Amino acid sequence: MDEHVIKTYRRAEPVFVRGQGACLYTDQGREYLDFLGGIAVSALGHGHPKLVEALQDQVGKVLHVSNLLRHPYTEEVAERVTRLAGMAEVFFCNSGTEANEAALKIARKHHFAKGTGRTGFVALEGSFHGRTMGALSVTHNRAYREPFAPLCGEVTFVAPGDADALRRALARQPAALILEPIQGETGVHELPHEFLRLARELCTETGTILIHDEVQCGSGRTGTFLCAQQAGVTPDIVTLAKPIAGGLPMGMTLIGETLSGTLQPGDHGSTFAGGPLACRGALVLLRELEEGGLQQRIRELGAHLTTALDGLVALSEHVVERRGRGLMQAVQLDPSLDAREVQRQLFTMGLIVNATGPDTLRILPPFVVTQAQVFRAADLIRTAVDQLTAQAPQR
Repeated sequence: MDEHVIKTYRRAEPVFVRGQGACLYTDQGREYLDFLGGIAVSALGHGHPKLVEALQDQVGKVLHVSNLLRHPYTEEVAERVTRLAGMAEVFFCNSGTEANEAALKIARKHHFAKGTGRTGFVALEGSFHGRTMGALSVTHNRAYREPFAPLCGEVTFVAPGDADALRRALARQPAALILEPIQGETGVHELPHEFLRLARELCTETGTILIHDEVQCGSGRTGTFLCAQQAGVTPDIVTLAKPIAGGLPMGMTLIGETLSGTLQPGDHGSTFAGGPLACRGALVLLRELEEGGLQQRIRELGAHLTTALDGLVALSEHVVERRGRGLMQAVQLDPSLDAREVQRQLFTMGLIVNATGPDTLRILPPFVVTQAQVFRAADLIRTAVDQLTAQAPQR
């Protein structure tokens, strides 16, 4: 299979043809419980009736008009998302990587317009911001960066939580600091609220643009629309993508009022961005969060997931820690287990999660998951761990 596809992914063999809620089904009719959610994308699960209705309606009308013309849904999406995020304006794009590219360009343009000459960036160790050249420049994983060097300008990486290192880095007057309130790709590591607040304070003091990458932890996933709202922090720029259009490709770069007018016509663009189909998907999600009770449901289900995974830690000596909040969580395994092997075992048992490194299982269920499915997933993880540890002496 895939003989004509460039091998950038190690893909599982089953062929998935449909889904319902938090479940996926293969062409052979086998059911899988989806606790990866398309890597945090399928917020409304699979086959959500309101999403299906909206997209079918739009497909029958018009798919694409370009950003040189208007369609009916741009302003409602923009108004809702900026209000929920506490920001002023939004640039539409197609992915988290593109959203971060736009954020970096806005920061550079801001300093160019002010004549400061500031072009460097500060990012955090453990960060992941995307695969294109700018986003890759502020992504910490050396294995991702080195084959494509030289990248885009000076970047200083600071350890998460290291206040003194952050002070020193920002004292050098970079253009921007970019961070994820919860680092997803390295195993769901939360930044302390005190560190987020300090970053805001230091950026204000030094005139550094503060960029929050909430591509994975935003759009309601952790219990509030933006994860950083729980720390009482408002960045200058915030990026969203993954779940924001319910499964369609969409990214957003949101700016505060102080950056309004930074980008002028011709400074940036995207052919497919903010089209009518993606906007219809985004409207379904945003309306469900605000008016359909979905944000409260996320908080309740997040509490159940925390309880289930904390119980797993208490019951299994081989599951040593739970991390994260809301519906973005992870469990860390002890060194006797390989998380990738546990992931494969869970897949044979009908549970889809993913391993972020050798010791961590990342758990990103759809927002429509049920309480019963949450506890079923925790039971399956315990069973898989027990089976693999029982086999260990014979291997």
